[in-house]
Amino acid sequence: MMWQQVGAQALELGWDFYASVILFVVLVALAVPVWAAIGAATVCMLVWSGALPLSLLGEKLFSGIDAFALTAVPLFILTGDVLVRTGLSRKFLDVAEALTCWAKGGFGSATVLVCGMFAAISGSDAAGAAAVGRMTIDRLVESGYPRPYACALVAAGACTGILIPPSIAYIIIGLVLGVAVSTLFLAALIPGLLILISILVTNVVMNRLNAWEGGGIMTPAEWRANLWRTLKSGWYAFLVPGIIFYGIFSGRLTPTEAGAVAVVVTIAMGFVIGTLKFSDFPAMLVSSAKVNGVILPIIAFSIPLAEALAIIGVPQGFVGALTSMTSNEYMLIAIMVLILVAAGCVMETTPNIVILAPILYPLAQEIEMNQIQF
Repeated sequence: MMWQQVGAQALELGWDFYASVILFVVLVALAVPVWAAIGAATVCMLVWSGALPLSLLGEKLFSGIDAFALTAVPLFILTGDVLVRTGLSRKFLDVAEALTCWAKGGFGSATVLVCGMFAAISGSDAAGAAAVGRMTIDRLVESGYPRPYACALVAAGACTGILIPPSIAYIIIGLVLGVAVSTLFLAALIPGLLILISILVTNVVMNRLNAWEGGGIMTPAEWRANLWRTLKSGWYAFLVPGIIFYGIFSGRLTPTEAGAVAVVVTIAMGFVIGTLKFSDFPAMLVSSAKVNGVILPIIAFSIPLAEALAIIGVPQGFVGALTSMTSNEYMLIAIMVLILVAAGCVMETTPNIVILAPILYPLAQEIEMNQIQF
């Protein structure tokens, strides 16, 4: 009986939905850019289902990115580029290394800290991994870490940037679901820090088991003196995260305003310390534009896609199919987690959010899950 209900719910979705899904999967498998695959699947779903007139597609695409909060995305990405080009990201690494050099595996721990901090400031885990990886992976290998482990350490540390505010992922999901971005930032801070600490502990344990890296040879007095010297030479770099976090969490700045202030401050610092020139601006702007050129089309197509899915009843059918299998809220949460994990293995964060959030959110509402928790 249960499987008959599930089958009936699945049939109600119609061939236009399944054809669009198949088209999307095929295009992604052929290495077509995700934004183009989402766009093609959206257009096909609109044509086959008649859910929305194609004449409204242009308007919907514009409305998908016509949001003040979304302006924060390019600003945080540009902040990350400026931090790299001015050498301020190196100051983060120096301070983190001075902070952790007293322990065995100290440089590995410093790498994780800087990955999390840089990914949080730039708002992108990919940007954090790329920037910090260039500075640390070769040195980690020289310290005795296997190269695969060193790469995994950088990637794991950078992934915490999705949780530690400010995060592009939370800006996007706040836009898709209509949730206050500042509230999402506040809710994500403690989980992000806990995950960062767990990665640090894992690295220390792995280092002790394998004796990859030395350390722990400084006396407390030597450690304090070294940390103080490093802080004196690079304290100004921490004005950037300080302004972002204080501005957002105090309520004095919106995420967009915090991003704008961060860009201005990092550029000013670059000129003051002499590591930034006007000739660097074209390359920085082009680099940031390339990243935004991937993210913004995905968000733009998410609006007509979400509306088309709602009109043909995909979220309702999905909820009906799962609730007919079980009414246990913990089982339903586990199913949602498994779906997200499976999708995360093949797609990046942004397409996962814009595709799955409109489908899974009605299920979260069905089991009365808190909107912020979802």
